[in-house]
Amino acid sequence: MKGLIYKDLTIFFKDIDKKLILLVIGVIALLMVNTGVYAGIFASVMLAMTIGMQNVMSFASDEKAGWKKYQSAMPIKGVTVVASKYISVICTLAVSVGGSILLNLFSAVVFQSFPVIIWGVSVAAALIIPLLWTGICLPFTYWFGFRTAQTMGLLTVIPMFYFIKYFEDGAGFSAMTSSIFSYAAVAGIAVIVLFFLSMMISVIGYNRKK
Repeated sequence: MKGLIYKDLTIFFKDIDKKLILLVIGVIALLMVNTGVYAGIFASVMLAMTIGMQNVMSFASDEKAGWKKYQSAMPIKGVTVVASKYISVICTLAVSVGGSILLNLFSAVVFQSFPVIIWGVSVAAALIIPLLWTGICLPFTYWFGFRTAQTMGLLTVIPMFYFIKYFEDGAGFSAMTSSIFSYAAVAGIAVIVLFFLSMMISVIGYNRKK
């Protein structure tokens, strides 16, 4: 399994589109300018969305390259193949969380504000969004192909942008209390459950096409 995880992570980093990076940097810069002290969380959400999107795009490379034909000849079970991809997603969370911390640190230095609630929500978003994104899209990859998964990925963008728009003026956060951490914990548990259910559905889809 280690070799499969290494392969998926290598593809993840090698397939990163430079144009996508420039676009994300541009959007994050605009968010930093327009959202003030709340810039860290919006930038973290944007980065987390990018991590989730990149995971889906990198997994599509397997189907394009006909990797499954080669993989079927290997002495490994379908659950191992699928689990390696889900584990590689978990590994990329380090990039999402690390980036979130750096973005919040930059925002804190620029605006001379260190709100703990923003840091907490930012890290929660950095963990939850990539898991949610891939948890929704990966079963579609194994059951219907990467094009369907990419379409679902694009649809997933819509509620994320509504989230950004809703809190864009900062009023949403100013109205929140410490209970947001409880909501984040519940959301985290729900996403973890969804992630494991997603893996089981993906295993069934992989074995169905074998």
